Amino acid sequence: MQLSFKTIKATILATLLCFIFLTDASSRPILHPIAKPKKAPDLMLTDIDGKHHDITNYRGKVVLVNFWATWCPPCRSEMPSMQRVWDKFKDKGFVILAVDVGEKADDIIPFAMEYDLEFPIVLDNNDKTARAWKVRGMPTSFLVDKQGNIVYQALGGREWDDVKIIEIIQNLIDKI
Repeated sequence: MQLSFKTIKATILATLLCFIFLTDASSRPILHPIAKPKKAPDLMLTDIDGKHHDITNYRGKVVLVNFWATWCPPCRSEMPSMQRVWDKFKDKGFVILAVDVGEKADDIIPFAMEYDLEFPIVLDNNDKTARAWKVRGMPTSFLVDKQGNIVYQALGGREWDDVKIIEIIQNLIDKI
């Protein structure tokens, strides 16, 4: 069977595009540093247990703010790794605020129990907080330093206990 020049050209182009995509994906930073860190917007929400959380009360700690929803597959997949990073750093000046956007506590509690999530899950029922943080898709995450500035962000799911992310969090915790 003889292949036409057009078929060979299309095959080569498709192969190159796949290679470029895979190379680009593996070379992307795990978290995107913010060139000019900015003060984190307000975040005053109630968690699924009825406890109030205000991000300003966490000054002096590193805070992972993660916007998510139970219907979002990448959000669901990253939750176990968030629990593992929580377990590693919760007693070392690290806080997770998992901000569920638009759902009710009754819908989230079974999910949290299924995944054995122990970090605070706060409710943004009216999307006001997500809009203030300029969330454009889920999951979207921000790392806030001890001074209350956003220093890293991530769009899409992550393995939060990846060695590179652990190193970033540890460096932020150790920073005076």
